[in-house]
Formats: sequence, C-alpha cells, structure tokens
Amino acid sequence: MNPLEQKIIERIKKEGPIPFEAFMDMALYHPKLGYYSSPGKKIGKEGDFYTSPHLHPIFGAMIAKQFISMWAIMGKPKKFFAVEMGAGAGYLCKDILDYLKRHSEDPALSQNKNDFLNSLKYVIVEPYSHFKKGQAELLADLKKDIKWVTSLTKLNKTIEGCFFSNELFDAFPVHIVEMEDEFREIYITHNGSGFAEVKNRPGSGEITDYIKQHFGDMQQGFRTEINLRIRKCLEDISAKLSNGFILTIDYGYSAREYYDEERSSGTLLCYHKHQFNEDPYQHIGEQDITAHVNFSSINKWGEELGFKTVGYCPQGTYLTASGIDEVIVELYSDSPDYFSEISKIKGLIMPHGMGESHSVMIQHKGDGTPGLRGFSMRNLAKNL
Repeated sequence: MNPLEQKIIERIKKEGPIPFEAFMDMALYHPKLGYYSSPGKKIGKEGDFYTSPHLHPIFGAMIAKQFISMWAIMGKPKKFFAVEMGAGAGYLCKDILDYLKRHSEDPALSQNKNDFLNSLKYVIVEPYSHFKKGQAELLADLKKDIKWVTSLTKLNKTIEGCFFSNELFDAFPVHIVEMEDEFREIYITHNGSGFAEVKNRPGSGEITDYIKQHFGDMQQGFRTEINLRIRKCLEDISAKLSNGFILTIDYGYSAREYYDEERSSGTLLCYHKHQFNEDPYQHIGEQDITAHVNFSSINKWGEELGFKTVGYCPQGTYLTASGIDEVIVELYSDSPDYFSEISKIKGLIMPHGMGESHSVMIQHKGDGTPGLRGFSMRNLAKNL
C-alpha cells in the first residue's frame, strides 16, 4: 500500500464512502502524491501516454495558422492572447511559436505595427511547478515571449484572443453513475483488503439535472461518466474572455453517441507505461485515468455563458480542411525526410489514429458568426 492509498483510506474512514470523482481527484491531483501533481511525471514516449504534439510538430503549425485566422476575423486587435490550458511538456507551445517565428516573412504576417507576432501574447496556465520547470527548459529560447500563471483566475483582466486546450478535459475527475431502478452514483469504500464500489443516490442536484438533460431511457446496468468540472472551467474562461474563441481538442462524442447503448460500460480508461487497462484501483497515483468528453455538454454550457459553437468535427477532417497539405508542402517539400514526415503526419489525420479518435470544437464569443476554414468540409455542430 503506497502513501496515496493510505491517504484515500484515511479520508474514507473519516467521511464514509466518497464519490468516484473524489477518488479520481486524489489519484490524479493530490498534492505531491497524485499522478499529475507529483514531481518527476513524464509525458510522451518516456511516460504513460503521448498526444498529438508529440506525434509531429505540424500539429502546432496548424494551430498557429488557426490563431492568425482568428486574429484577422477579430479585426487584428493590438493584443491577441493565446491562453494554453494544460501545456504538459510544452511541445505544442514550442511548435506554435517556432512556426510563427520561422515564417514571419509570410505575407499573412505583414510587418506593420498590427502584425500577428507583435500582437500575440502567449500565456500558459500551469498549476504545477515541476511541469512549469520542464516547460521553461524546453522553451528556454522562447521564454521572453511567454507568461506563466497558476490558474485562470490569475489573469487579472479581461482579454481578447483564444483559450485552448489539447487533451485537458478528459483528465478532469468524473462522477460515475449506473442504472438500477433509477440512476445511482458510484461511491468508493475500502473493505480491508482493497477498494470497493457501492451505489447510492446522486450526491448533488447538478448530477440529477445533467442526467435529465443528456440521458434517454437506459437499460438496467448502463454505466457512464459525468464531467461537471468542465462547466467551472468554462465559467472561468467566460469571466476573462471579452471577445474571442475557445478551441478544444480531445477524445469525445456528442451526447447521443456518448450515451448510446454501444457504450453501456462507459469510457473510463487508465494508462500505465503506454498500456491501457480499465482498473482505476491499481497503480494508484502511478497511472493516468481518463474519460471521454461529452461535447454536447460543452456546447450547452457555452451557450449559457454567451458562446456560440461555430464548428465541431473529427481532428483529421479539421486538419485536412484547414490546409495541412499546404503546410506539408511549405515545410517539407524539399526535405530528404519527406516520406518519413508524411508517415508520422498520417497519425494525426487518418481514421485509425487520432484523426478520428479526437474531435475539435471551436466556440465564439462576440459579434457575428465567423466562418472557419477547418469546418468547411464537415461541421457537426448541429448534431450536438
């Protein structure tokens, strides 16, 4: 039994059975002992999982081009804030800024007082000092162009620009519910030899409301997750963003797909040394725990806060429509490693890889309904 397991058991002895969300929160984020909060945690080939920026730097180049488009749509404001939430190792930030700096002679980045690079204010929201240290080391040559804050609330004024994340919301702790005579919430207890699940009524009205909004008639034994923390994050963003966009890239589905009988066991997965399993009660504090994102809930909560979803589609479709073929030619047409680069890039866009497993959503706050190139081939926003 490791120290984190002991902490969880102590809490259960004091409070009684705790919601799975509380268990997941401690497993991932307990100070100094949680999977993400403990020093020395690595992401990428040396860690337990890798993300699109680890696969190829062209992913960052495509995000950079999206920012330029957003900036132009907004009338080229003198300050455009790109606020990255959950920067991990820092590769996405590096690839975005490297692309912009290498291509500063591009006509799209006209060298006048309102050019995009001069307007860009890059902010990383990073609550953990060990991640910030690693990011600062990777971004040593770019540090003067980046500001770090520990939370969204530390942004001390309202801003214009884009708040964005890649595989952040899937790591938020979730409630788990299961259908019996009615939906019951899963709580965690300890029976002396291990952690065990017990079922009881949902612990909050928010869960009950969520069930009414997103669930239809479910069969006995239907089990799934509810992520309420996304709403708080959107509220924090809304309080800081006066005009601009939210860009979300993550595993996920619409509510209709998420809560289909096909997924009657839920989407919860754990990752330990690049191997996945479905047992969150092993390797506690040493494995990642994730659940897919309900993009319909992001859409609904965003609308309540004044955001309009302008686009939603699979990552591969979004990158293709955004012109990834043009950027491939721009960056690699003369490269001796052209075919090797293409092979890696395919993992970002092909259906059997991240091209289909990940979805892209962009929400807008401001006047009008902007059209974005990335959703010109396929836009599923109306299905949310």
